[in-house]
Amino acid sequence: MTLLEKFSRVKLFAFDVDGVLTDGSLYLAESGEQVRRMNIKDGFALQLAIRKGYEVVIISGSYSEPSITRLNKLGISAIYMRIHDKAACLAAHLAETGLSASDVLFMGDDIPDYSVMRQVGIAACPGDAAAEIRTISHYIARAAGGAGCVREVIEKVLKLNNHWDLETNIPSR
Repeated sequence: MTLLEKFSRVKLFAFDVDGVLTDGSLYLAESGEQVRRMNIKDGFALQLAIRKGYEVVIISGSYSEPSITRLNKLGISAIYMRIHDKAACLAAHLAETGLSASDVLFMGDDIPDYSVMRQVGIAACPGDAAAEIRTISHYIARAAGGAGCVREVIEKVLKLNNHWDLETNIPSR
């Protein structure tokens, strides 16, 4: 099966947070709060994918209440935080939904994503991912983490499936 055929089969997008939905930076406030930055274009694509019937799952080793709030506002309800075994987490989620790992595109950027990326239909990573992750990825985005890499893979899948019709149901960001 070609990569384009694999992209056209995607039914579920799964993403790491730090280094994928964010640029991996933490801004440290005097109060001790750690602040992350997310890309608005990624948010648009996530909302559009959900409106077009794709499932979106977030699996992160970290925990951030502001990230959860932002992702909820985008329409994402399957958010798993403080996950040490991302492969087991995704397998449990798939068992609940009846989907197959071959239907999943997972985008990760670093070593904690390695095992789950070895089990999915499409392993994708941002352009600035760790070397070990780039080596096992089926698709390496041109964009870096937090700079539109999520939009890039979602747009590719939706266009292949004729779901990138922007005339109707344009989501807000």
